[in-house]
Amino acid sequence: MKFAMEALVSSVTSEYQDISLLSPEYQAIIQLTRNVRSVAEISALLRQPLGVVRVLIADMASEGLIRVHQPALDAGKPDLNLLERVLSGLRRL
Repeated sequence: MKFAMEALVSSVTSEYQDISLLSPEYQAIIQLTRNVRSVAEISALLRQPLGVVRVLIADMASEGLIRVHQPALDAGKPDLNLLERVLSGLRRL
């Protein structure tokens, strides 16, 4: 599944759960998504291409490690508040 870059991602693992057996990429994404972040933010923070991060997120979501919240589209237009939050987050990077 291909996620929109503004889709929000959150970890479903507790901070006390042992994630040391997971790959370094999975561990990094889990740490980043303890606070809800967009796919674009994760890509920027990991300094990985958006396509790579989308694949990792899709794999992790299918394994139940993270939850992805796709934006609801109204007549093909994304939610303006969501886009403003994503833009604000990207500017802080």
